[in-house]
Amino acid sequence: MSALPFLAPAHSRLRSLPPLGVDAALAVLVLVVQMWPLLSRSNPSGGPWDRWGYVVVVASAVPIVWRRRAPVTALLASVIATSLYDLADQVAAQPIWYGGLIALYTVAAYSPPVRRVVVLVVTTGGGLLLVGSSDTALRGIVLFVAAYAVGRASAASRAYAAALEERAVQLEHERRAEAERSAERERARIARDMHDILAHAVSLMVVQAEAGPVVVRNDPARAEAAFDAIAAAGRDAMVQLRRMLSALKEDTGPRAPQPTLDDLAGLSDQVAGTGLDVVFSSSGEPRPLLPDIEVAAYRVAQEALTNIVKHAGATRADIRLIWQDDTLMISITDDGRGSDTSFPSGGNGLIGIQERASALGGSATVGPRSDGPGFQVLVRLPLAESVPA
Repeated sequence: MSALPFLAPAHSRLRSLPPLGVDAALAVLVLVVQMWPLLSRSNPSGGPWDRWGYVVVVASAVPIVWRRRAPVTALLASVIATSLYDLADQVAAQPIWYGGLIALYTVAAYSPPVRRVVVLVVTTGGGLLLVGSSDTALRGIVLFVAAYAVGRASAASRAYAAALEERAVQLEHERRAEAERSAERERARIARDMHDILAHAVSLMVVQAEAGPVVVRNDPARAEAAFDAIAAAGRDAMVQLRRMLSALKEDTGPRAPQPTLDDLAGLSDQVAGTGLDVVFSSSGEPRPLLPDIEVAAYRVAQEALTNIVKHAGATRADIRLIWQDDTLMISITDDGRGSDTSFPSGGNGLIGIQERASALGGSATVGPRSDGPGFQVLVRLPLAESVPA
């Protein structure tokens, strides 16, 4: 098993410390390591070690404390102190490069390009000139170049981590924005559905209720049918509203069942008591559709029938599905008074039909019939995204 998991808690605690505390602890560690030969070994000459060695060891380690605030200054101070170690004869034979290596790492990790390259050249060049032994000089150059490379790798790693963090923040913002747009679209869909459900049910109930006082005296059977139609319209509206509200409450659950093309024929039963005869027909080869297209087709027909009942004064309405290669055409016509206008400038009725069609990449046209009195709503819905049969 790797020892890295055991080092993770210590690394986490070290990163939680203030930078100055970390650098001070690092300076103490370097001081102890470089002072250890002077404290643990005896001078072969028999006397004590020269005090100069202690002074130089301390002077090479202390600059580490301010390595982040002034990396170049800390490096130069540590390297100059290191070069003075051999001025005294009675010192322990040891390299005291640790402070300089840490300072050069800091320069490579945090300094601008020109400054760090100049410092590297000066440091390694000075080592070649001041160190007497070629072997020692070569080892020093290798160590200093390695410290520089590790510093650059650390800087690259930090930059990469910062870029990843920035990208993660950007993606989170984009995700939240998309979630808000999706929620807005869902709210708009729910608003349209609730309008269609309530407008259709209330319109049927109002028409039936208005006819009730007239027929209750002359035609009790028709009056009973009108009251039954009012109750049926109310129950149907309540069922659909409960489905919609249950879907809103169960955020993680499946969406409640939505109306489909198979339910279109049932619209004629809902308006039968208003005096409007609804005829449903289909031509072409039907095929399975995506749920959104089926819901849109049903709501378009429902809204068109609601407008006919409320405004047209018609006796007959025809709902026709025309299946084409890549398009489903929905034609709703009536024989009422008709109109010379197309889409109104406001409202939720015919505008809602146009919005539903546009949301699915289709279109809707509304206007007087060309083959006689009455009104026509013609909706085109694309079938490119239909599910396979």
